[in-house]
Amino acid sequence: MIELKRLKTYSIRVRGSKVRSADFAQPPCKGRSFRDFFTGLPDILKAKELRQVVKAVVYAQRHKKSVIFMMGAHVIKCGLSPVVIELMRKRVITTVCLNGAGVIHDFEFAFLGKTSEDVGENLKTGKFGMGRETADFINKAVRLGAAEGKGFGWAVAEQMDKANLKHNSLSVLWNAFRLKVPVLVFVAVGTDIIHQHPSFDVASAAEASLRDFYTLVEELSNLNQGGVVINCGSAVILPEVFLKALNLSRNLGNKVKDFTTLALDMLYQYRPSRNVVERPVMSGGKGFYILGHHEILLPLLAQAIIEEL
Repeated sequence: MIELKRLKTYSIRVRGSKVRSADFAQPPCKGRSFRDFFTGLPDILKAKELRQVVKAVVYAQRHKKSVIFMMGAHVIKCGLSPVVIELMRKRVITTVCLNGAGVIHDFEFAFLGKTSEDVGENLKTGKFGMGRETADFINKAVRLGAAEGKGFGWAVAEQMDKANLKHNSLSVLWNAFRLKVPVLVFVAVGTDIIHQHPSFDVASAAEASLRDFYTLVEELSNLNQGGVVINCGSAVILPEVFLKALNLSRNLGNKVKDFTTLALDMLYQYRPSRNVVERPVMSGGKGFYILGHHEILLPLLAQAIIEEL
């Protein structure tokens, strides 16, 4: 028989508590500035982590450490190129990494001011990805650039500049080129619509992408003691590339530790979790994973960074 009279209790005054009233959010009010809004967020869970990431990015910018921004194509399709471009202009982002689809959507915005076809509808008749201009321009640019010893990203950006595309100002690639920010592209053969076209030269694409990989290895050395890596919306390619580049950099004798990583995504993904947030900082540093829609989270993060700067 349980004897509750023997139960031991204690005063909550001496008990540890994880959440204090001082951590509460500030109530909403009309006309509040962004800075007041951001500082008014609760100092709890992901809001607290977001503040830590902002501080890490600001520290990196002020101490001239690398801030490497890796993004999937969805970031561009969500209309966030101006946000990324502004962070490059502010000398916050020091390196941009894209997958092959990111280049495609970025080019189409620069060329037409629009992108993203109806995949399901066009797939019915084999028309999916058969747009002429996109494949011809990018494949030719990569072929020319590879022959001149350039990386994939730089090769395409340079040709966009020479072509003086109507909407170049919307392009992450073109702005990176103009600002002299390394823009690196990592492709997996068969994953992109331009690989279906006869203009695709697999040797040139592989060679140019490998050069970008070596550039990333070099850029990673400046993460040590205060840099930041952000992966926004790439579920597989960029987290895998980052892990191998980090390993190679360390193997070549670079000290790359005590930095911050962040995965921003709409879903919790295995590779960003393991290859960005957890494994790279096991020897020192912090990793964060914040879930939410890119079109909300990235502008929020960027504005908070700019306010602090």
